[in-house]
Amino acid sequence: MHNFHRRRPSLQASKAIELKHLRSAVAAADCGSFRQAAELLGSQQSSLSRRIGEIEHHLGVAIFERYSGGVRPTRSGRCILRLARTIVEEFDALVSTAKSVQNSESGRLSVGFFTSLSAGNLQNFLLEFKQRYPQIELATIERSRTRLAAALRSGVTDMLIVPGRPPLLDAKALPLWSERVLVALPQDHILSSRETVNWIDLRKETVLLSYYDPGAEFEDLLVAKLASPGDRPKIERHDVSRGIINSLISMRAGISLALESDIVANLAGVTYRELRDNTGCSLLDFWVYWRAENENPTLAVFLQLVSERSPRAGSDVDALSLPKHSWPQR
Repeated sequence: MHNFHRRRPSLQASKAIELKHLRSAVAAADCGSFRQAAELLGSQQSSLSRRIGEIEHHLGVAIFERYSGGVRPTRSGRCILRLARTIVEEFDALVSTAKSVQNSESGRLSVGFFTSLSAGNLQNFLLEFKQRYPQIELATIERSRTRLAAALRSGVTDMLIVPGRPPLLDAKALPLWSERVLVALPQDHILSSRETVNWIDLRKETVLLSYYDPGAEFEDLLVAKLASPGDRPKIERHDVSRGIINSLISMRAGISLALESDIVANLAGVTYRELRDNTGCSLLDFWVYWRAENENPTLAVFLQLVSERSPRAGSDVDALSLPKHSWPQR
């Protein structure tokens, strides 16, 4: 573990710290591991570790605690990472806006989301869209709910695919699919021996939830399923990514809730079980949101695919007034 004596930030910090340093730190926080962060960024672990060491040196504080299972943000690091994430996201938004203006006539669709792209319905939707319309550039943006709402409002993102309540009250919306809600447990937890877990079985547990999506939806479900305050588990809210929550689970700090698309992560030390009650399994609905004034013709093309792939949305799409455009398929 690195030891840092508290000192003032280097006078050269503003010149020495570059976007690559901030991006490395944010990736490490999201992954909970320097190795996984390096793989995500296509970098060498030694290079990423060196960049994070440099930013810690110039700022004069330790951003991460190092331990055998990976890394986790320090108290000071959480404050720094929150601002670093904002800077990285705003820079990416700047680039995306420029590309959007440049490519507005050549066919480009920007999709915002926060859930996993590694499997499930979201991946299937986007893969089929790319196969049908390879000439349309498909840009993806992963951010928190607040950042996604800002991106949709500013026009950086054409549409959002998120669960639960709309990020903007005046946004148009269509239902897409539903995913089962699971409980994420340490592998040796007593509940992991069961095929399914009842909501009431969580009452004596500590449930770790992220301030990032879909933490709010999960907390709403807990309150709805366990109406009596005496039946509810202890809830700990953490200003960290899903990756850090999973690390805390593997360290037996508590349990958490997850979506079935999270199963593909196959993380060491974490087991997933379906949550049920007397009405059956619990589901979280996903929706697509967009602005009514958006005239991007590729949006209409995507929503037409939604109407074909999602029976829930079909009739609603037919009733919508959308910009008309015909794109040749492959």
